[in-house]
Amino acid sequence: MRVLITGNCGYVGSALVRHLRCVMPAAELIGYDTGLFAHCVTDAKVLPETYLNRQHYGDVRDLPSGLLDGVDAVVHLAAVSNDPMGNRFEQVTDEINAQASLRLARLAGQAGVHAFVFASSCSIYGFAEGGPRGEGDEVNPLTAYARSKVATERGLAGINAGGMTVTCLRFATACGMSDRLRLDLVLNDFVACAVATGEITVLSDGTPWRPLIDVNDMARAIEWAIMRDAAAGEAVLSVNVGSDAWNYQVRDLADAVAAAVPGTRVSINREALPDKRSYRVDFSLFRRLAPEHQPLSTLAESVGRLKRGLENMQFADRDFRNSSLIRLKTLDRLISDGLLLPSLRWRHDRPGSAAV
Repeated sequence: MRVLITGNCGYVGSALVRHLRCVMPAAELIGYDTGLFAHCVTDAKVLPETYLNRQHYGDVRDLPSGLLDGVDAVVHLAAVSNDPMGNRFEQVTDEINAQASLRLARLAGQAGVHAFVFASSCSIYGFAEGGPRGEGDEVNPLTAYARSKVATERGLAGINAGGMTVTCLRFATACGMSDRLRLDLVLNDFVACAVATGEITVLSDGTPWRPLIDVNDMARAIEWAIMRDAAAGEAVLSVNVGSDAWNYQVRDLADAVAAAVPGTRVSINREALPDKRSYRVDFSLFRRLAPEHQPLSTLAESVGRLKRGLENMQFADRDFRNSSLIRLKTLDRLISDGLLLPSLRWRHDRPGSAAV
């Protein structure tokens, strides 16, 4: 089997290539990434790309159709990957997350690819009062990032993909240790706060609901989607990916981290304005379709792996929210240093690019 993974040099991609190499030792794994965060390696014994057969670098907006020759499955992770980046680069988010995604899906269908796996997000539910949201419920995207995921799902639903199976994985909020750790995710942020400062500051009133999933369990879900038969669901399927047990209120996450890192204090801003991003999610469809690929990690295990990973890094940065572990800060620095354009394309005339 030949699998093309876009965005493989990111937080999820770095965990995914390790997992796929383990469960598909004979597969030909090909990476395609623009390299914006390739240097953000954390607590890795080896460079994650060593698990691949080939690594290509390029902007997903320009992915050459020839790269799809002979490919059996495409795992599409490449994206402007959270709300702060989407808000800063709104037009670019649409170009990359929606327009480029649909272009890639069309190219994949034309090339005879059997499976197209799209990393969507439960954030499309936005603010949802009442019970947990299922796949048939109305979406309420509140940000450019969430809107881009909705646009891609709707475009994929109408795509003429031939015999290609399309799976949109609506992931819960990612968390857990990775070879390219991000700390701009709620649980990861809390563990970093506890390890570096001994105090978790919850910027909201702690009541918003968030479904979470460990990055290793995301990789297992992607494995399922690669191999999914169209009879397991539909030819084009959107499915919530996570676990009912992992629907948490933010204050509960803070308390769980404090329990795992003794001496940690929790400070909640009870005067904060309500956080409009609050939703619980129903994962029963995923449980029915993928019984052998259900999330395995517990919250305590994910927190423990994060804590050990940060300690192995000798992490003690009290100002980590301004570090390269925050994706938006990395982009800001690349732009301010003249290496990256506001379009999130590399400057070809950037300093140090001259031939030597």
